[in-house]
Amino acid sequence: MIKGLSRTNAAFAHDVAMAALSFLLSFYLRVGDSIQLYSWQLLAIYDVSFAVIAAAVFWWTGLYRGIWRYASLPDLVALLRAVTIVMLVFFPAMFVLTRLDELPRSLAGINWLVLMALLGGPRFAYRAYKDRGLAHVLERNGRRGSIPVLLIGARDGAAMFIREMASDPERLFRVVGIVADSAARVGREIAGVPVLGVIDELPQVVARLDRGGERPQRLLIAAQSLDGAVVRRLLDMADTLTIPLSRLPRLTEFKTTVGEDGLAVEPIAIEDLLGRPQAVLDRQRMRSLVAGRRVLVTGAGGTIGSELVRQIAADEPAHLALVDNSEYALYAIDRELAERRPLLPRVALIGDVRDRGRVEEIVAAERPELVFHAAALKHVPMVEANPVEGVLTNVLGTRHVAEACRAHGVRAMVMISTDKAVNPVNVMGATKRLAESICQALDIIESRKADGTRFVTVRFGNVLGSTGSVVPLFQRQLAAGGPLTVTHPDIQRFFMTVREAVELVLQASALAVGGGEERGKIFVLDMGEPVKIVDLARQMIRLAGLKPDEDVKIDFIGLRPGEKLYEELFYANEPAVPTAAAGIRLAAPRTIDYAMLGRSLDELAEHARERRQERLMALLATLVPEYAASRAGPSRAAGA
Repeated sequence: MIKGLSRTNAAFAHDVAMAALSFLLSFYLRVGDSIQLYSWQLLAIYDVSFAVIAAAVFWWTGLYRGIWRYASLPDLVALLRAVTIVMLVFFPAMFVLTRLDELPRSLAGINWLVLMALLGGPRFAYRAYKDRGLAHVLERNGRRGSIPVLLIGARDGAAMFIREMASDPERLFRVVGIVADSAARVGREIAGVPVLGVIDELPQVVARLDRGGERPQRLLIAAQSLDGAVVRRLLDMADTLTIPLSRLPRLTEFKTTVGEDGLAVEPIAIEDLLGRPQAVLDRQRMRSLVAGRRVLVTGAGGTIGSELVRQIAADEPAHLALVDNSEYALYAIDRELAERRPLLPRVALIGDVRDRGRVEEIVAAERPELVFHAAALKHVPMVEANPVEGVLTNVLGTRHVAEACRAHGVRAMVMISTDKAVNPVNVMGATKRLAESICQALDIIESRKADGTRFVTVRFGNVLGSTGSVVPLFQRQLAAGGPLTVTHPDIQRFFMTVREAVELVLQASALAVGGGEERGKIFVLDMGEPVKIVDLARQMIRLAGLKPDEDVKIDFIGLRPGEKLYEELFYANEPAVPTAAAGIRLAAPRTIDYAMLGRSLDELAEHARERRQERLMALLATLVPEYAASRAGPSRAAGA
């Protein structure tokens, strides 16, 4: 602390001395040897006044929060600001007091330039000296003990990493080169490290470094965001070159993984392999959707529901109601909120959407303005084996929530749907398509009212790492030594991270509630390109440092009941209509009159309550013709 203060005082004294010197030097530069003709008493008064004003301004503007060792552009801006303020204070003050007797008017501009040079020069010279000193140390010791690495990406991340290594005399990594994602940077240097080629030339770059005795022992992705296909290609090349592939933490990440070497270098994650450019979000619009409003989330303890709760809580709703039928899941998300947002008014309510009375009671008591309906049964084989339960939860549960919202004047209800609702071949997909139809029909009816409830449906594919998804299954199988089980060599799925999915759900909700989109449509999230599950399995084996089909086997076990080779986000005859938000499109599947649909839903509810499974399945097929077609004709499970 004392050492820090002494350095601050020394820097302050230096700057005041430079201010005093700058005035006399500027005066001499303006008048030359004629300075001898001026009154030394008057010059002394001007010089002392200038130094005093400069001292006050320097301290007031906080010039001494920066560290000379790390002088950079923000420090230069701070100097510009401080010096300009000194001039704006000194010369007008002297004009009022002395009419600037015997002072040339052009002195202000000269003094500004001289003072900037005297203040900025020593700072940046000191940094250059320290950097050069470290560079000599690194040059002497660089080949002893440090690990040679090749950086992927020639942008800010690479520059920051190289500088961090240069500032650490005991660094564990030595950057031997950079591979860029753009040919425009090849042949140039970043902090003295050459850009040797583009990503596609990685094998040739490694071969050249190997011939020069500088073969990298690790590849580090320094680019802040790379397309998932590029990361997958890098993983393949790294596997061929037998060089580990890692990445530097992104600048937006506050949690880093520190390895044994003490440096925050992370392994490649599944999210990196599936990554794609982040959609530009209207954060202000999303926040205004939630801020200051009463919000209710069903299925609040699930993968999607809990992430909805987290992001909604961050936007400061007036009150947040969490509803789930799982006591433990509800407890877990409620405790998390208690720790992260202790001041947020909230309530945790055990309730099942299948219980119409309980749903009505909750909506009436909580008076939500927004309801996010994430409660559903989503596991295809499980719902296939328990179709009555699927109908009770996914269809009738959605109806209960929707009609309660309508009865109590909720501003908007947002239902989470799935790509399995498109051309469904399984009970889960058929029930979710019927749930979509309920919300579509109600949205059209309510549009005829001045303040009718808005019913918003958002459809997307698989959420990475959700309970019951393939990624946690593969992780458990890897931990057990394998094999990894894949249902079919050609099966593929859409994937999205849960955070991105929920962000886009909120963005779509904000668009819909704002009234900018047509009623009765379905919002569909852009999922990018589908991923083959067998490729995902192989990549996860590689990420574990193992070789597919050698260290860990992959077994094909056959398609499960109700499973398709591929999923779709749109029907063939419905165009994908763009919206005002990137990453969100509109679908317009057929709609059903709600009065007619309501009578069929009453009948479906009776079959479900009486456990009349065959009649229930027949009626479900009637209400969802695409599902009826899949049952009657050749199975789409084979990809037909």
